[in-house]
Amino acid sequence: MSLPVLVTGATGFVGSAVARALAARGHTLRLLVRKGSDRRNIAGLDAELVEGDLGKPESFARALEGTSALFHVAADYRLWVPDPATMMKANVEGTRSLMLAAQVAGVKRIVYCSSVAALGLVGDGSVADETTPVHEHAIIGVYKRSKYLAEQAVLALVRDHGLPAVIVNPSTPVGPRDIKPTPTGAMIRDAAAGKMPAYVETGLNLVHVDDVAEGHMLAFEKGRVGERYILGGEDMSLKTVFALVSEVAGVRAPRIQLGQRVLWPVAVASEALARGFGIEPRVTREMLAMSKKKMFFSSDKARRELGYAPRPAREAVTDAVDWFRQAGMI
Repeated sequence: MSLPVLVTGATGFVGSAVARALAARGHTLRLLVRKGSDRRNIAGLDAELVEGDLGKPESFARALEGTSALFHVAADYRLWVPDPATMMKANVEGTRSLMLAAQVAGVKRIVYCSSVAALGLVGDGSVADETTPVHEHAIIGVYKRSKYLAEQAVLALVRDHGLPAVIVNPSTPVGPRDIKPTPTGAMIRDAAAGKMPAYVETGLNLVHVDDVAEGHMLAFEKGRVGERYILGGEDMSLKTVFALVSEVAGVRAPRIQLGQRVLWPVAVASEALARGFGIEPRVTREMLAMSKKKMFFSSDKARRELGYAPRPAREAVTDAVDWFRQAGMI
């Protein structure tokens, strides 16, 4: 029997796709799961479950014992964070502690799931890649900053301590099993339900979540230690994304494009209500600031070195809408 592969974040959107891709390749699975977590995404998977989370580094040794490889996919992914310290602790300190524990446990191969949020961004419609300069002071939002700092921690461990890690940077995954859903998934769900009357124009790179999972497998099999690989799909304006969602779902696309000035006071009020009532705001100042830059990325390095070949964005959107319908979320 082969040694198990540990996957963190396997109950989540990307993590469950990675776990399924590993299972399809015949790997023995061990999954680090939070106590009381929603485990629908791993139902039916033949896997050993070990309870723990990024905020409890004492749980790492047991989870890593006897494993041959680690896929670290878990992260606190929210665009609204009332307490930034909590996210920083999980995404940055949790990641660094896990990497050190993996090295102590003798893990031979690590794939760390970072994000394009950790990379440099041109923002004017030009395409960024792994070599685009990034400056921490220019990073908008706690989540993006946490992913940047976590990635820097992993790279430092590779450089200074020989950590056997390959880094992948997914763009904006969409598709099935988005149970939470993610911020992008919620946007697609709402648009497919005809509940998105207006929008703020921006640009993003859409990729099927299962292609992101396949990219993890290719990075594991072919990736170079210490290298980063963008796992993206198609660059699209938000207007084009909504047009595609409306076509797939058979609903009217949002027609009203709102400017920053109109929504800024709405964002301020929304944040105040969120703090007062413990709810998630529909729009925040960070969201508006991020929307000013088009988040377009190239996956050429992953195509060239790994053989990465993502499908068209239409298939990702279609699978997402179909899954939301089957799940009763539309």
